Amino acid sequence: MAGAELLDIIGLSEIDVAVYDAFAGTGSMTVAEIRQRTGVSEPRLLPVLRSLTEKGLLTGLPGPVATYSAVRPEIALEAMLRQKERELASARLVADRLRERYRATSGERPVDLIEVIHGNTLIADRADQLLRSAEQEVAFVNKPPYAQPPSVLHPAERDLLSRGVRFRGVYERSALELHDLTSDIEAGLSLGEEARVVTTAPLKMIVVDRRLGLVPLRSDRPEVGTALVIHPCALLDALSAVFAFLWQTGLPLHMPGSVEQADVAPSDDARLLALLTTGLPDRSIAKQLGMSYRTFQRRLRDLMTALGATTRFQAGLQVATRGWVTLPATQPTRAEDISEDADSPSPPP
Repeated sequence: MAGAELLDIIGLSEIDVAVYDAFAGTGSMTVAEIRQRTGVSEPRLLPVLRSLTEKGLLTGLPGPVATYSAVRPEIALEAMLRQKERELASARLVADRLRERYRATSGERPVDLIEVIHGNTLIADRADQLLRSAEQEVAFVNKPPYAQPPSVLHPAERDLLSRGVRFRGVYERSALELHDLTSDIEAGLSLGEEARVVTTAPLKMIVVDRRLGLVPLRSDRPEVGTALVIHPCALLDALSAVFAFLWQTGLPLHMPGSVEQADVAPSDDARLLALLTTGLPDRSIAKQLGMSYRTFQRRLRDLMTALGATTRFQAGLQVATRGWVTLPATQPTRAEDISEDADSPSPPP
């Protein structure tokens, strides 16, 4: 078995391949035996064994000691390849249905509405191409999975913002826990990016000038794997409407120096308050601030005392009154209100 071929076709990592290869010529092995044969530490090995078991490459055997046996490649890999074929067939079916619908409703020459892109490298390259083609606005929803290691500030963003292209980003809370907020989000906001935070988002997307969209085919996998480029059609309109709704319901995210504030808080306190508005767990906020959980709790108590607040709710009111954070605009209640926001080139932040 060639590791590169498995990586390309099935999406196994190099360590997955190494551990699976270790079973060649053996009947079954305990975790200790696998560790000795591969040289992989137990904390790193256990997630690999779980992953290989979920993929059907290994089988856990009953007994007092954790023991695994390998499923023969012609059985396990064939099942995985068939699953990939079903996913590709599903993507083609979606593309065919959209093409037929467009052909039935348009008197013009049919055009391809959807591009299917496979492989994280090609997806990342296509995303870069889409972003660099922007002339007016880039709207995006940021959440896992990622085609590349997570990074908020795309290399093209700095150049586009300097040319006056508007960047609006909706971040799912889970994405914030994967990013270095200090170096990534503050960098983008300081350049002019507008950001809001939602608890959950139905999918990740990039929509450029409302003429091209990019979405992953699946959102329930640890890697992107396959993505769709959406050209002008009803589906692209739907993506724009979803973004508009998320933007309206999200909480504005302002880091120190990213906005003009009526009454400026100390920079450390302003950063802490900005992270609190995202709804991140306290321990995640402490990690982002580079402090221990105990120090974070003490800093938060001191801040609440300075604000004259005994609860976080009271502290939130004080912070909003002082203009240290910005509350979202009144939410729309009609579908046409959401559409108007999507159509507007400069909706209110």
